[in-house]
Amino acid sequence: MLVRLKKRIFIVLLAFSFFLIVFAVRMGWLAWSAAARPLTAGGRTINELAVRQREQGIELDSGRGHFVDRDGVRLTGEIQWLPTLFPVHGLPETESLRKLAEIVDMPPDELKAKWKMIQAPLALETANKESSKRPIGDLPEGVEWLPYMKRYPEGRSGSQWLGYVAQRPDVIRGLKIGQESGRPFPIQMQVGASGLELSMDRFLRGIGGTRVSYGTDGRYHSLPSIGTRIRTTDNPYYPVQVQTTIKERIQRELEKLSEDMKVEEGAIVVQDARQGDIIAMVSNPLYDPNHIQITDGAWSNRAVKAEVPGSIFKLVIAAAALESGAARPGEMFHCSGEYHRYGISCWKAGGHGEISLEQGLAQSCNVVFAELGERLSPAQIAATASALGLSRKIGWHADSFMSGEELWQIDQEEAGRVFHPAATVDGGVLAQTALGQRDVLVTPLQAANLVVTLLHDGQLFSPRLVSKVLYKDGSTMAEFPVKKKLGREAGISPKTSHQLLVMMRRVITEGTGRSMRSSQWELAGKSGTAQVIKSGKKLNQQWFIGYGPVSQPQYAVAVLVQNRPAGSHHLATEVFRRVMDILAQDTDGS
Repeated sequence: MLVRLKKRIFIVLLAFSFFLIVFAVRMGWLAWSAAARPLTAGGRTINELAVRQREQGIELDSGRGHFVDRDGVRLTGEIQWLPTLFPVHGLPETESLRKLAEIVDMPPDELKAKWKMIQAPLALETANKESSKRPIGDLPEGVEWLPYMKRYPEGRSGSQWLGYVAQRPDVIRGLKIGQESGRPFPIQMQVGASGLELSMDRFLRGIGGTRVSYGTDGRYHSLPSIGTRIRTTDNPYYPVQVQTTIKERIQRELEKLSEDMKVEEGAIVVQDARQGDIIAMVSNPLYDPNHIQITDGAWSNRAVKAEVPGSIFKLVIAAAALESGAARPGEMFHCSGEYHRYGISCWKAGGHGEISLEQGLAQSCNVVFAELGERLSPAQIAATASALGLSRKIGWHADSFMSGEELWQIDQEEAGRVFHPAATVDGGVLAQTALGQRDVLVTPLQAANLVVTLLHDGQLFSPRLVSKVLYKDGSTMAEFPVKKKLGREAGISPKTSHQLLVMMRRVITEGTGRSMRSSQWELAGKSGTAQVIKSGKKLNQQWFIGYGPVSQPQYAVAVLVQNRPAGSHHLATEVFRRVMDILAQDTDGS
């Protein structure tokens, strides 16, 4: 009996030992495989996560693509070496702390308090803003000189067309997995929020950035065995480079000009006369893409926002009248100073007397153009405006591009209009429309592009801001060819285009633009002043559009100065002349 009992106990103990061994082996296998097997969408293992818990990391470069001008000059991205505090236990001795405080231009006590409070690595701005090279000199333990990629190094800018980036988790959640990396985009990744940053975002997204980490234990003591680690994504194709049509030097000079001439609100657009590419686009007030204030609206690009055009719209009316036969070259009109209908007066008291169509444009005679407006039908005016690129978005566009998605290069662009959709168009509306008032709205980009259209015998171009996207190795990822409308979309006739260009020259030689006869180039153009009422105040929207030099046109330019006091001098004309002088000097210099 006792023998049987011992035998049973032995069998039970043997079975228990077997199951215990199996359990231990299984648990060991699970622990090993969990440590080696990726547990996150990004492919991280438990071992890696454990190490990362001991590492205080900070991003040096997001890996996002960059913008360059037409000559390869960087528009975004500049290395800045900055001292970076890591949250380590035990602050350095007083002398080391004092030296660091001098570097970052901060009182030692303030630096000490800041360092004690941080929970994550903190980069400090230095007193020396020229920090593109690594400074020489030792730093205390827990501080490292690190190279940060600052996206917008210039600060204040009139380049609203470039835009800015921001964290947009709602957008990130809607993005597909990164095609190159095969991993989801991190939720904190910055994406385009406006401008080219937004319209080109699909090309600019990187496949991983550069991060640095500093090893600490659970009590934030530094771990020399781990030290500083840099993790980067090495790929021959990324980040990409977006080549714009902009000339950075001209853009910068025109931004300075707008500030020097106290253009508080307005825009300047410069286009290449040969194929309509945008060379510069300035929007005032300037803004800082590093510190966006959504509520103040400075980030909005006024160069593509529609405004009342005033007398520059008389070019459209002259084109419509000549194209339709409602007026003939050299036709004479009589201006007594009053149109005697609809409350329309000429700006010249007593009138111009007998005046030709060509003189009427040069002198910007309201009576001549009010009469022409009544001769034309709404359809004729609207069709001519559309043929010249008004009342529709004109920036470079593709219904389907590469991945099949629609692409508009120019963000925020407005279409403008000629007539309000709900308006009843009678004689009074036609007369006021002919003066560029009433419901007419035009963007500065459309106004400059209208001049390009005339210079090309009435053929309409779609202005580009981007010409191509290049991989890191210099090979081409995408190209955006020059686009011009053909066939029935070709615009107005070459004959009418030539007649209008001659009239624009007469504006300078004998009309409202005579002050520009002393310019470095021979110029041609048309001024405009639109009356608006804002907050009960009468204000003027001042325009000047044109081209130069007359003999071999190189640039088409539009200037808009907004919300000027009624009766003030025509600042837009003065700005236009200065812009053309800058362009002339740039051409001579190159």
